[in-house]
Amino acid sequence: MPSPIIVVHGGAWAIPDEVCQAHQQGVERAAAAGWRALERGATSLDAVEDAVAAMEDDETFDAGRGAFLNRDGRVQLDALIMDGANLKAGGVGCVERLLNPVRAARVVLEKSPHLYFVAEGAERFASENGIRLIDNSELILPREIERWKNAAEQRYLKVPEEFSGGRGLHDDSHDTVGAVALDHHGNIAAATSTGGTLNKAPGRVGDSSLIGCGCYADNETAAASTTGWGEPMMKLVLAKWATDHVTADVAPEQVAPATIHYLYRRLNGQGGIILLDCEGRVGIAHNTPRMAWAWCSQSASQSGLRFPAS
Repeated sequence: MPSPIIVVHGGAWAIPDEVCQAHQQGVERAAAAGWRALERGATSLDAVEDAVAAMEDDETFDAGRGAFLNRDGRVQLDALIMDGANLKAGGVGCVERLLNPVRAARVVLEKSPHLYFVAEGAERFASENGIRLIDNSELILPREIERWKNAAEQRYLKVPEEFSGGRGLHDDSHDTVGAVALDHHGNIAAATSTGGTLNKAPGRVGDSSLIGCGCYADNETAAASTTGWGEPMMKLVLAKWATDHVTADVAPEQVAPATIHYLYRRLNGQGGIILLDCEGRVGIAHNTPRMAWAWCSQSASQSGLRFPAS
């Protein structure tokens, strides 16, 4: 049986030099958190939950505390977690009072016949199942208030389509976080979490928490987590497209760059993907200047901010 492994990403965009170290250290800590779970015999589901929660707690990323503000100046968070062994999944969208949406998504997976909860309903379900609710102000940083004010003045995202073919979307932060893992039992899982796009319309949900778009896991194919501009990925159901193309003869390392090429060719999309199958084969690709990623296994660990772009 293949050895356990966890792979994480912390966003694909033009990460500035001055914050490269924070991004690299952040993904390394997240991979280590997931690896500790695998090392003690926990499931791949536990590992991706712990890894993503670590990045939600890290103010470097657009997930949890420190996430982008929407047009109303509030943080709204989305997350999905999926078990490749049985195709169970749990997701939450537009939540404002949860510090770790991925943990709420895990509760949805385990304790609800439903797959997805949004807004106040998601918060109520989480609270009823032992997750503490917080005030939205606890998620907001002064850094993000200033960024939001500047974006509002520039009418940023007034018409999203006007940015799709003009200036590079990779010039703006897309710090969506995600993880994929393989455990001792040979099962894979995936999780993705995000605060969405800067100055987004209230109620907007991107690809990250939508099953098959920004996150997917199936033991028969692969586990995937994406990052980048969500609308093109949603149109292509990109994570499912990627996992469906992994076969015994076509490895994730081949499929990952093909997926990003497909995203760009069809819709001029920009972003990145991490991909892992039950054989422990890994694929990482992006078409942005930088992508924060890291992985840990029994034999080695590695991280970086650059990877050969598609």
